[in-house]
Amino acid sequence: MTAQSKRILVTGGSGFIGSHLCERLLDSGAEVLCVDNFYSSSRANVEHLISNPRFELMRHDVTFPLFVEVDEIYHLACPASPVYYQRDPVSTTKTAVHGSINMLGLAKRTGAKILLASTSEVYGDPQVHPQSEDYWGNVNPIGPRACYDEGKRAAETLFFDYWRQHQLQIKVVRIFNTYGPRMHPEDGRVVSNFIVSALRGEPLTIYGDGSQTRSFCFVDDLVSGLIAMMATGSEVTGPINLGNPGEFTMSELAAEVIAAVGSDPGTIRLPLPTDDPTRRQPDITRARTTLGWEPTIALREGLATTVAHFRERLASD
Repeated sequence: MTAQSKRILVTGGSGFIGSHLCERLLDSGAEVLCVDNFYSSSRANVEHLISNPRFELMRHDVTFPLFVEVDEIYHLACPASPVYYQRDPVSTTKTAVHGSINMLGLAKRTGAKILLASTSEVYGDPQVHPQSEDYWGNVNPIGPRACYDEGKRAAETLFFDYWRQHQLQIKVVRIFNTYGPRMHPEDGRVVSNFIVSALRGEPLTIYGDGSQTRSFCFVDDLVSGLIAMMATGSEVTGPINLGNPGEFTMSELAAEVIAAVGSDPGTIRLPLPTDDPTRRQPDITRARTTLGWEPTIALREGLATTVAHFRERLASD
């Protein structure tokens, strides 16, 4: 089946990553059904796509069944930033679990391939470094982040049980920190926090001593990885890590953002949040060998594009 003849469902499609994915799929010639309840996303992210006759936007909560006809499903729906997923933790877990059950049921009925956007958070505060897909993780099951961490772990369980029990064509990817245009300015993620603070001339908030690390993947690279994963045959299920293996401390990231913005408002220090991972770096060997994928956009290049987006957005607010 060619891209031009596919009808593709993207849940969470008006979110940060989802909107870029919808855009790329439309560029490939596919029909795209974007489903979102707009809890942590914005209709503005996909407004420029609405005039495309192959794009359809539907307001829907995936915790309720959805009855549509599709060939592929990218299941991204779930608040992914602590600000949103901790605001209503029960709803977050329901979205991860009930939402996955409903989308897997849809895939079973239609015979669609289905991809789960899981997360590096399934590794918790890792005791191995870097993190490879065969690491089972170190997650606090009753902490404030568990609604998201354990919700995604349960979603992975459901995907693999549907694969074993019903022979569904599943794809599971574990997404590491991703950044780029259309991030929500108040989503609580470190890249957007630093950029917005610097543009407003406010000190950048660094938690802990600033030595904790993250690896940052530009959204265009991440979307290429999602599409490459969906294009694999039934023998590839994952899980596969998608992220940039370049590792930066929070202090190093702050310096990069200050350089990209062109002004230094200084930094302040606050205590490290509960269960916040101290190190995060993907082992992407499996993505390289199975998908032929690896990120190509360096942090400095991606930050320049992201800062330009936020500068324009804040000027218009």
